[in-house]
Amino acid sequence: MPTALITGILGQDGSYLRELLGARGYRVVGLDQVAPPAPLPGIEVVVGDVSDADAIARAFAVATPDEVYHLAGQTSVGRSFAEPAMTFRSLALSTLHVLEAARAAPKRPKVLVAGSGEVFGDTGGEPASESTPFRPVSPYGSAKAAVAHLTATYRSSFGLFACVAHFYNHESPRRPPHFVTQKIVRAACRIAQGAAERLTLGDTSVVRDFGWAPEYVEAATRMLAADAPRDFVIASGESVSLDAFVERVFAALGLRAAEHVTHEQALMRAAEIPVMRANPSAAAASLGWRAEVRLDDLIGRLIEAASAPS
Repeated sequence: MPTALITGILGQDGSYLRELLGARGYRVVGLDQVAPPAPLPGIEVVVGDVSDADAIARAFAVATPDEVYHLAGQTSVGRSFAEPAMTFRSLALSTLHVLEAARAAPKRPKVLVAGSGEVFGDTGGEPASESTPFRPVSPYGSAKAAVAHLTATYRSSFGLFACVAHFYNHESPRRPPHFVTQKIVRAACRIAQGAAERLTLGDTSVVRDFGWAPEYVEAATRMLAADAPRDFVIASGESVSLDAFVERVFAALGLRAAEHVTHEQALMRAAEIPVMRANPSAAAASLGWRAEVRLDDLIGRLIEAASAPS
């Protein structure tokens, strides 16, 4: 029975990954900053701050893992502008602790680190691939670039099987409500049910690549099952504007977005990537992985979950 250690096991990606690996017969150990509200059957959870080396060491001692999925950390690009130091500690310092713990382990595990398409910055609308230079424009993107550089260093200098999944936006009903996709879908569902409210957003002209989160954690498992460690861009390969996303959500509910949406300057970010496009062809060729859930299906699933009785 292989053992997997998942940091951020209570988050969106961690929750889907623990279910996927559990179904495959893995022993799963998690690290999260809070205890689960209810016991997770068959899952051991170590409570601790992921940026604390001692917490990482405790989790490794409990798990003695064969595989490590480092998914924890500050996840909001917008929040990183207000809290850049915390963001760097949460992402880069935690990654350093994970890699160092893996390097020092008697049985070295394979390590997957969650990266981000934000590292590529403004590519002028060109799809980013694994060879695209890093030019981040946010503290979040800069921290994720440091994460990628650290992982590459431990791979080349210490021979660690360590790789980075450059994840683009991936959604599910388990996304926290402050994420813009959840904000849009939940507000639209309330309005469709008769709520007298308006949805207030910032810049909706930005273009992003949206995917289905459960598929993205499957890609992560394939990366660790590969013969050699390699970083991959994990994305759907199709980008749309946030305007289009909003319009499709409201249209799916029989509404016109223009009648219910307003924009507010205060919600604009200090620096924004106008267009993010991705080229996930390497993942298709090397891992046999492709995003199967397309945008309209994704939106339908989010609406169904948001409309369900609580």
